[in-house]
Amino acid sequence: MTAAIVSILLPVLVAAVAFLWPSDRTRPAWLVVGAAGHGAATAWALSRPSDMTQWLALDPPGRLVLGLVSLLFALCSVYGLGYLRARADRPNRIFCSAILLFLGTMTFITWTHHLGLMWVAIEATTLASAPLLYFNRNPRSLEATWKYLMVGSVGIALALLGSLFLGYAAAQAGGAPSLLFEDLFANAAGFSKPWLHAGFVLLAVGYGTKMGLAPMHTWKPDAYGEAPGLVGALLAGGMTNCAFLAIARVYRVMCAAGDAAFAGRILVILGLLSMGVAGVFMVRQRDFKRMLAYSSVEHMGILVLGLGLGGLGVFGAMLHMINNGVVKGVMFMSAGNIHRVYGSKLTGEVSGAIRVTPWSGALLLAGFIAVTGSPPFGPFVSEFTILNAAFEQHRYLVASGMLLFLLVVFIGMGTTVLPVVQGDPGPDTRLTEHRDGPLTIWPPFLLLIASLVMGVFMPAPIRDLVREAADYVGGVP
Repeated sequence: MTAAIVSILLPVLVAAVAFLWPSDRTRPAWLVVGAAGHGAATAWALSRPSDMTQWLALDPPGRLVLGLVSLLFALCSVYGLGYLRARADRPNRIFCSAILLFLGTMTFITWTHHLGLMWVAIEATTLASAPLLYFNRNPRSLEATWKYLMVGSVGIALALLGSLFLGYAAAQAGGAPSLLFEDLFANAAGFSKPWLHAGFVLLAVGYGTKMGLAPMHTWKPDAYGEAPGLVGALLAGGMTNCAFLAIARVYRVMCAAGDAAFAGRILVILGLLSMGVAGVFMVRQRDFKRMLAYSSVEHMGILVLGLGLGGLGVFGAMLHMINNGVVKGVMFMSAGNIHRVYGSKLTGEVSGAIRVTPWSGALLLAGFIAVTGSPPFGPFVSEFTILNAAFEQHRYLVASGMLLFLLVVFIGMGTTVLPVVQGDPGPDTRLTEHRDGPLTIWPPFLLLIASLVMGVFMPAPIRDLVREAADYVGGVP
């Protein structure tokens, strides 16, 4: 319990200090302080066993997400120093405070072991992250913020209704009512099936909205397109994985109730639909930051597809959660760098990035190779694992659909990324004064190295965490 309180409240306290700090120039340093403290608290939490009977308890998938969020935020905080230095024209009091609160709320989700408390924590991430989308303070960022709030509110309302349905299904089983996940797992066999099924559908749609699954993905292109690069990285690699964690916990309830097949069918349909929709919208996409939003829709589809397949697919989904989160950090930060140099994110106005800003251009190109599931990077291993799970279960239509959509996405992303990176800047190209710097290059570079390591040789501690998470949710590879 002490580890939970420290890891959740420490970013909140640092956010309060950042808000009260008088200097815009030195305030971003508190991001690094918060990241360092959170990293230490995370290491402490991961090194000790967790009591699974408390409202705040770190289950195996929660441990996995907590470690990923802490790592991603640490590198984003370093990137934030360089980014906010380049954006000295903007006040950063709200930004620094909100992003630290965002870290605290994501951490809260990983620790929640109660169905109702988890809903509160996920709603808190929306409130903490919304101000981050409005950092540029223009009409498009305002529209993106409101769309994010409105669509997210609909999703969270559906999730609340699903939580009530699941709670009512549990009440029909008799005994003392409890919304602790451990009690839900233990008593799931006696739950009322109609209420349980309806609750799962509503929770999958509600939390799927937070993930950005199609057709509830409509907030993503605007939010990711207008948010600063490090915010996009935290949304795509942090918040969406926290929402996936919520679905994985509810999926475990369905498995305990003997309804894994029912839940699996819904998740496989949502997964393939998301991959297909993402592929369609990536073709001839002119805005490379919006393209990353559709890439996130695709990969959220891959996550729930693996979860829905069960067995080896769950292991692949848990592994892909890490790999996608790491690579999204590479893509969003390098794309943010290119956006600042050119002052545009449209392919018709951006070309020859690898010549103008060599490091960011090379990182975006390498990130494209990694995020499309090409070897030797981590996403190739996890996507191959999920595909192998479909073939092992003789679900050839599912496997064929996945392969087809991966091909469409590869072609669609390639037609956007390659013109941005290659060639020469046109004679009418107007470049800004911004260029690559160590603070904005090292974080995505280190994440790229991490993805390469995950693809070539997965460290044993990470593999153990992934296996424990998959076993806990319901899949044993």
